[in-house]
Formats: sequence, C-alpha cells, structure tokens
Amino acid sequence: MLIVETQRSREVMQTIRAALMRDWDPIGVAEIPEAADEYDSYIGSVYRILAGTLSEDELVEFLYRTETETMGLSADSRERVREVARKLLTLDVSL
Repeated sequence: MLIVETQRSREVMQTIRAALMRDWDPIGVAEIPEAADEYDSYIGSVYRILAGTLSEDELVEFLYRTETETMGLSADSRERVREVARKLLTLDVSL
C-alpha cells in the first residue's frame, strides 16, 4: 500500500509541476528542458492549498506574492494569476 501512495504522490507532484510550468511560468522558462524543476519549491504550497482549502483567492494570493515578493517580478495582473489558479483548481490531487 505504501508503494502505491508513494507512486500517487509522485504523480500529483508531476501534475502540479507541469501545470506551473505550462500555465504559470512567470519567468518564461517553459521551453528550456534544463529548467523543468524551476518551480519545484512551490509545489508543496500549491498542493496544500489544492488539497486543503481549495480557495481560489488563497491560491491567487500565493502565486501573486511569489511572483512579486519572492521572485521580485512585476506581475502582469491578478486576473492573469486568477486564470492560472482556476486551472490549478481543476487538478486531481487526491492521494
């Protein structure tokens, strides 16, 4: 049973990783294979929101703050980030 849970948790991590790279990608590295792990440090926080509160606003705030405060970028708009959050909220992250 533990092996199945571990496999599923890896699948969930990969799903979130792919979505962050495909849909969010604030620094524009999606086309660089060596950068596939660029957003991995944010997967845990995204997972906790998706598996916990499922709050669109909380996810928007996390992504927006990550862009502006952590990465030091000037985010396009909260609406663009909200579109990303809505896509993330459709992911199946059940273990």
